[in-house]
Amino acid sequence: MDSTTSPRPDARFLLAHPAHFIALGFGAGLAPVAPGTFGTLAGLAIYWLLALALPPLAIAFLAIPLFFLGVWACGVAGRNLGVPDHGAFVWDEIVAFLPLAALASASLVLQLVAFALFRLFDVWKPFPIRQFEARVKGGFGVMLDDLLAACYAYLVLAVAVIVLHRVALSP
Repeated sequence: MDSTTSPRPDARFLLAHPAHFIALGFGAGLAPVAPGTFGTLAGLAIYWLLALALPPLAIAFLAIPLFFLGVWACGVAGRNLGVPDHGAFVWDEIVAFLPLAALASASLVLQLVAFALFRLFDVWKPFPIRQFEARVKGGFGVMLDDLLAACYAYLVLAVAVIVLHRVALSP
C-alpha cells in the first residue's frame, strides 16, 4: 500500500508511540498539504534552536545519530501504519536538512537558498535517488532518499557559494 491510498495518520497515531512522534516530526508531518515542506521548516526551526547552544559543525554532526534514530522511528511507524514510507514521515527531511542549514549558517539568504534547493531535489529525486527510493525499504530507505537529496543540494549550494565568492572578488 502506498501513501496515496493509505489512511492519513492523525494526532492519535502521532501520540501512540514515541517512534510515531519522531517519524512524524513532532507533528509537522500531520500538515494537510506539503508535509515534506513543513518537515523541512521544522528542521530549520530546530537548527535555529540548536544554534543557540551549539556551533554549526556540531549541529551537522548531530545529524548522524539522528539519522539512525530516524531509521528506527520510521521503520516502527511504517510497520504500525502499514505503509513503509508514508508522506507524513518527515523526520527524514528534518535530519537531512540540519547539515545544510549548518553549511548555510552565515546568512538567512543562504539558509533560504539551501531550503529551496533541498525541497527541489527532494521532490525531483534525480538519478539515483528515485532508484534507491524504489529499492531500499524500511526505515533506512525512508531516510536514505532525503540524505541523497541533501547531498545534491549541498553540492549545488557549495558550488554557487564558491562561484559567487570568486565573482565578488574579481576586479
